[in-house]
Amino acid sequence: MSASPRARIRDSAVATGKGDDGTTGLLFGGARITKDDPRTEAYGTIDEAVAALGLARAELGARAQDATLPAGLAGLGPIILRLQRELFVAAAELATGADAWDRLRDGETRVDAAMIAGLEDLLAETEAGITMPHEFIVPGETRTSAALELARTIIRRAERRAVALRGAGLIAGSHLLPYLNRLADLVWVLARAAEQAEARSPVPSRTGRARPGNDSRT
Repeated sequence: MSASPRARIRDSAVATGKGDDGTTGLLFGGARITKDDPRTEAYGTIDEAVAALGLARAELGARAQDATLPAGLAGLGPIILRLQRELFVAAAELATGADAWDRLRDGETRVDAAMIAGLEDLLAETEAGITMPHEFIVPGETRTSAALELARTIIRRAERRAVALRGAGLIAGSHLLPYLNRLADLVWVLARAAEQAEARSPVPSRTGRARPGNDSRT
């Protein structure tokens, strides 16, 4: 008789086998939940957004290493890293059961008002330095902006999942939803800033529409 998958695990710091039954643990312990639980789906979507932001940051890092990074993009990598770290805070809040909400700490494991204010400051600063499109655009003009757009759509999905959790009374604080909403707005604006830093203009969603600026390419 062959050994079970759990029995075959050998000294792995990652593979414990505890999730082989389709359950997972929450941040501060307590009862395990299923991997298709709405909370798991929500913080798992946050995890996807962090990874997509990582694609944008990796592209910037590669350009910097090759000395091809435009000056206008020099400060974007640290901003993205900051957003990735903040999303871990959002994920921690989502991954905490109601019986442990009293253990959450603002800005560390629970989104707070200061985090939202920080996004709003970044949003205002970035918008002031770019030309805003006046219609929907098609992502893909640069690799950095495309990765940011991917992250934005995932953040919006996380926001939708969080709305459902709020309706079920499963979100600890009042700031997580506004944070995700504002973050998606900011990432969209960062994508436009990334394009314009490389003198590229976004493709309009409708054919026959001129691109903003002086870019005449089709």
